[in-house]
Amino acid sequence: MEQITTIKLKVHQFIHILLPILISQVALFSMSFFDTAMSGQASSVDLAGVAIGASLWAPASTGLGGILIAITPIVGHLLGAKRRNEVPYNVLQGIYLALAIAFLLIVAGAMSLDGLLSLMNLEPQVRFIARGYLLAIAFGIPPYFVHQVLRSFIDALGYTRITMLITLLSLPINICLNYIFIFGKFGLPAFGGIGAGIATSMTYYCLMLIALFIIHRHPYFKEFALFKRLPPLSWKTWLKQLKIGIPIGFSIFFETGMFCAVTLLMSRFNTVTIAAHQGAMNFASMIYMIPLSFSMALTILVGFEVGARRYHDARQYSLIGLAFSFSIALLTALLLFLFKEQVAWLYSKEWDVILLAKQFLIYAIFFQFSDALATPIQGILRGYKDVNLPFITSLISYWFIALPIGYFLAAYTSFGAFGFWIGLISGITTNACCLLLRLRYILRRQVAV
Repeated sequence: MEQITTIKLKVHQFIHILLPILISQVALFSMSFFDTAMSGQASSVDLAGVAIGASLWAPASTGLGGILIAITPIVGHLLGAKRRNEVPYNVLQGIYLALAIAFLLIVAGAMSLDGLLSLMNLEPQVRFIARGYLLAIAFGIPPYFVHQVLRSFIDALGYTRITMLITLLSLPINICLNYIFIFGKFGLPAFGGIGAGIATSMTYYCLMLIALFIIHRHPYFKEFALFKRLPPLSWKTWLKQLKIGIPIGFSIFFETGMFCAVTLLMSRFNTVTIAAHQGAMNFASMIYMIPLSFSMALTILVGFEVGARRYHDARQYSLIGLAFSFSIALLTALLLFLFKEQVAWLYSKEWDVILLAKQFLIYAIFFQFSDALATPIQGILRGYKDVNLPFITSLISYWFIALPIGYFLAAYTSFGAFGFWIGLISGITTNACCLLLRLRYILRRQVAV
């Protein structure tokens, strides 16, 4: 990356960084989409089982994986400050930290999985599939977290097209493996929803290996000699990364965890409701990849400019990103309203599930506008390394506003399962308002400087 002086060229650079990230995020999430959609084609029981399993895996993977996103602003600031020689050391410490987090998660999951599933009022077949799905995923946790660090390193250098290529190469692998293991091809048994977990775990290894190969062979990355010398573990560096990463990771965890808690609370309803909810939520989450991509692009660009102390440029990138994000949200909301029935058909052949999913998708439309503000602003603030207040607002908005409101409406009013979605909309909107006020304060403070 380099300094850009005009608005027109800034827009061009923003799009240049954004588009590969967007394609990567959609492709990466498509793995979850194909897990869910292809399991749904097997049966509603398989769909419900994968829904429960994915709801336990998602907050762990995104929350703990979010800690490792700290590599992006760290590397961005080092590049902006022209301290390239410090980049390899920080990335390798990030990989060590990723493996440590993976080990702790596997141990914690082994100790708590059966207990968590027993707390839910699940049909025996649904519980069996959810457990098998998570056990299969466990084998892919170490490469998943290592890939997070490698991807953050590549993105921070501005080579977002490389991460796009890695993800696009892995997606057809995931689809083929899903087809083989879910439906039982080439002499293998049909594992159903459990097969989706096997396929995803194997795909994580492919993601990591492709990233390592490219970093080893690409001329630009070879300049960093990332693996030329392996330094000893540094607790001091870990603490610096965790100081930035933990607020980021927990902010993501509070959001994804709240969505997943809703799915788990849906276990009080029947299998059709769980399946319809998961289908609608899965598609809404795929649309969420758009503002999330804006967030990641803004972290890279704002972090680079802040590292070079070009605060005016950082402000301009922030406003460009927010304008683009909200404009696209208007378009996606319209398309979702017009094609909600076609979307519901993607997840099930059962008419009861389709009818209910269409209703859930109406509520999903309202997510678009708040997400279009909240998520990019989070990325901007990470570029400034301002992560503590967003952590607090996420906690309050999602767990002290969204979840209580949703539970009350679902349990004590005629809204039923739809009450949870109303609660989600309330929490996301509250968080968006809080983050907007924080960004306004940060930008005004920089102007004063």
